[in-house]
Amino acid sequence: MNESNVSQPGRVLLLVDGSSYLYRAFHALPDLRNSAGEPTSAIKGVLSMLHRLRKDYAADYIACVFDAKGKTFRDELYPAYKEHRPPMPDDLARQIEPLHAAIRAEGWPLVIVDGVEADDVIGTLVRHATRRNVRSIVSTGDKDMAQLVDGHVTLVNTMSQEILDAAGVAAKFGVPPERIVDYLTLVGDAVDNVPGVAKCGPKTAAKWLAEYGSLDTLMARASEIKGVVGDNLRAARDWLPQARVLVTIKTDVDLPFDFDDLVLKPRDTDALRSLFERYEFRTWLRELDAAGSPAPDAPEEDASGAHRHRYETILSESQLDAWIAKLQAAPAFALDTETTSLNAMQAELVGISFATSHGEAAYLPLAHHYAGAPQQLDRDAALAKLKPLLEAGAARIVGQHLKYDRHVFANYGIRLGGVVDDTLLQSYVLEAHQPHELGNLASRHLGLATISYDDVTGKGASRIGFEQVAIERASEYAAEDADVTLRVRDAMAPRIDASDKLTFVYREIELPVADILFRMERAGVLLDRTLLATQSGELGRKMLELEQRAYQEAGQPFNMSSPKQIGDILFTQKGLPVVKKTPSGAPSTDEETLEQLALDHPIARAILDYRGLAKLKSTYTDKLPQMVDARTGRVHTSYSQATAVTGRLASADPNLQNIPARTAEGRRIREAFIAPPGHVLLSADYSQIELRIMAHLSGDAGLLKAFAEDRDIHTATAAEVFGVGLDAVSADQRRMAKVINFGLIYGMSAFGLASQLNLERAAAQAYIDRYFARYPGVADYMQRTRDAARRQGYVETVFGRRLYLPEINAKNPARRQGAERAAINAPMQGTAADLIKLAMIAVQRWLDEEKLGSRLLLQVHDELVLEVPEHELDRVRAELPAHMCNVAELKVPLRVGLGAGRNWEAAH
Repeated sequence: MNESNVSQPGRVLLLVDGSSYLYRAFHALPDLRNSAGEPTSAIKGVLSMLHRLRKDYAADYIACVFDAKGKTFRDELYPAYKEHRPPMPDDLARQIEPLHAAIRAEGWPLVIVDGVEADDVIGTLVRHATRRNVRSIVSTGDKDMAQLVDGHVTLVNTMSQEILDAAGVAAKFGVPPERIVDYLTLVGDAVDNVPGVAKCGPKTAAKWLAEYGSLDTLMARASEIKGVVGDNLRAARDWLPQARVLVTIKTDVDLPFDFDDLVLKPRDTDALRSLFERYEFRTWLRELDAAGSPAPDAPEEDASGAHRHRYETILSESQLDAWIAKLQAAPAFALDTETTSLNAMQAELVGISFATSHGEAAYLPLAHHYAGAPQQLDRDAALAKLKPLLEAGAARIVGQHLKYDRHVFANYGIRLGGVVDDTLLQSYVLEAHQPHELGNLASRHLGLATISYDDVTGKGASRIGFEQVAIERASEYAAEDADVTLRVRDAMAPRIDASDKLTFVYREIELPVADILFRMERAGVLLDRTLLATQSGELGRKMLELEQRAYQEAGQPFNMSSPKQIGDILFTQKGLPVVKKTPSGAPSTDEETLEQLALDHPIARAILDYRGLAKLKSTYTDKLPQMVDARTGRVHTSYSQATAVTGRLASADPNLQNIPARTAEGRRIREAFIAPPGHVLLSADYSQIELRIMAHLSGDAGLLKAFAEDRDIHTATAAEVFGVGLDAVSADQRRMAKVINFGLIYGMSAFGLASQLNLERAAAQAYIDRYFARYPGVADYMQRTRDAARRQGYVETVFGRRLYLPEINAKNPARRQGAERAAINAPMQGTAADLIKLAMIAVQRWLDEEKLGSRLLLQVHDELVLEVPEHELDRVRAELPAHMCNVAELKVPLRVGLGAGRNWEAAH
């Protein structure tokens, strides 16, 4: 820091101990969250404090100081320093980055210096201020700061309303500010793991210092102190000099800025609005608007040039040629499409945007239709020019959710090749628990507020198609999308590259799977619409029968789809027991309630069965035929890679992963998924995959042995838990063991197990205790996993996928316990998800290399469904299991079950 000797009487330096207030706000306020579930209490608490300070104290110099990440000089002096501090709660860690962004946007200089703590930076700044004759006000809740107080320095605590000058320090601690270091040395600091003198509390320390004047004198005359506490003082004599160094705030830190830089800057209202909108601080948003701040989409440009850009609209062939040359020369470029539909396979291409570097982007409009629209290049001709570039094999294309763009280009006969990065998948691998939309990524990783789709097309009934958006506005939006995609990719790439595990998950699993999913979605699966129509009619007739049965039991007709009328019939007129209530206090009629009531009351069984059939009819037998592509007779689901935090794929439009397989009616729906003539459907399903993964992760000798000997794991567990021989296990005992096996890997409690098995809770607990006694490795694994989750905020799959648990250190016990259950199960679910994805990659590679006509059609949890020409069936049956089983080497063998038939159900 450059020092000036100019005296500045009457001036004030206002310093905020940000690290102190960060923790205090987090723990003092209730568990506040926005509608996306993101924690907000620390952000709100610290910003509220800063707002108050700005109102209460006029200052010439100002700064908010935080601890730096990593170790400090104190850790080098004393390796056990702060050793006992628990890790920062994940909910708090998630708030630091946006809080820092908000503080800067508020105009406060944000100060973080490596190698020292915030206290040391503050101590150094107040000493600089004193030499300048500048008075210092330090806002903190840290007692250590009392050592800084003198005629120039005052402490204020906005949470407790406490103000400490020299007299206030003496009144509070019993010693003057110049003796606070001696006082803290004697008392010690349990939070920072700095021992003092055993049994020496604040009163004893103050008494000694009042009598002997200083710590040095006290140690010199330690022989005069009588009793156990005197013995403790003499025992600590060699340690106390080091303790004094640890509790002393440095005042000579080399600061990498000038004192005169610490001035309040204008508020960045655009950045504040973006943050306040994301975290839903509505009062502060209203205050921004009342102050007449500019609109959110005002031009963004800061001194660093971070927001500067040069966007171009391509309307001529010469421009297109120039951009193609630029794209060919770029080491990588971002790509985005604008279309007429969210359904990529039915979407018409409206335009394409490109970005070659940060701030350098262009939009190629191809099909904007509105009055006064400028002449655009012919779409077919433009795509013909772009096709060689887009189909090139070199990995240079960057995009956000490129599977969608693959479909769009495929609609025009272009096979998009050379994908190097997909920001949607980058985000999913880095932080699966966060939103992955481009606007969220820009806000989170770049601090940028982007133009939204709603901004250019409107909302609701007034929304227009993108083809109707004015080209000038469309160009601004689309070019920004490509530009921001490239920026976000460059921000996230180093974080993935820094971890071999994350690099593997991203480059060896997620990116290859994206291309396979594109091919599966493109292929679709053949549907027998006639059969579905027949089933729909049958379901309708069964629903009428159940309806009449329910009316007969009720003694009157009622609306079988109305929870209110069902509740009135069941609980008011029939007097059935209320199992539970809705949040509004009404008796619940949900599925769980009806299942319980149906055990004794036929009317509840009729209503429950009716609901199940109604869902099948509306969701599948009625709806699926409407979703068939008329050109192919096939239905095309859409797979999402970035939905489930465990890594599992999600299926939508239609969802083919939730067709119930436990009921006859549900299984019949699978009969409508058929193979074309000359083909069969083949199902390949990993057997008991999560239990095998549990055996691998826990290393439990009993489980490993059972799987190595290829025993039925549920029979083996029953034998262990019930203490009988394998041959003596009854069907009922095996059923109970199956519930125990699967229940425990999902973190089921004794209460949950008792409910599942219809037992007393004590009996269920006894079964659990016996299970863990027979399989101690499982209990050890569960405890290790919980501990790791609390410490680092996430757990990992076998392959290194991170599964974040934001609630693992939550103050709310229910949320915390839920996170602990998830911590146990997530590595198994996540590893299963990784295995099936690796299987897809291995199988597709084999099919391509061997040039087989078989193709992957569906992925449902642990199952792959292939469409296989009849002449290839024997070979695929023989060779497929090895490709699926050899994707990983676990401590237990993987097993795959196969089935084939003319339809999906027959393949089981």
